[in-house]
Amino acid sequence: MPDVAEQLPGRGMWVTADRALLALAVEKNHFSRAAQQKVDVPADLAIATERAVEKRVHELFGLLRRANAAVAGFDKVEAAMFKGRLAAVLTASDASANAHAKGAGFAKSLPHITWLSVAEMSFALGRENVVHAALIPGTLTERFLREARRLRGLRGVSAPDISDPVRPEPAPDGALTAYATGLS
Repeated sequence: MPDVAEQLPGRGMWVTADRALLALAVEKNHFSRAAQQKVDVPADLAIATERAVEKRVHELFGLLRRANAAVAGFDKVEAAMFKGRLAAVLTASDASANAHAKGAGFAKSLPHITWLSVAEMSFALGRENVVHAALIPGTLTERFLREARRLRGLRGVSAPDISDPVRPEPAPDGALTAYATGLS
């Protein structure tokens, strides 16, 4: 089972937050090899892991909103940018090309997250039709960015390097922990 919160007891195995690598590990029985014993791994482990990380991203995004560490809407993002108070910029994945260009302009050298949909961003922020959002620097933002990197890897999103400095990190920081039940 995926331990995306990294809190389950027992023996764990690090797996890079990459959908293709996770599917390959399940297919080639790498969990049993790593555990040096038989491990039953569900075939849909990659999907379950993506859903668990997606849930954490949505929860953290909502927490950022409630902590006044997230702003939504073009004008508010622009105002935060001019104040120099941005840690990351988000543009909805299903936004127009023009909106993506504006988001990249806001981001410049900041992480530019482009793999959350309008529906996901709207739900997490409690507003309708959120296309642009920005995060204020802080510990909660760093936690969100870490989980967003994982989600990106699990969704298999490939974004241009120019406007997207958020990259998957090497294990264990950017990795997931998968725990096999029944191992000591």
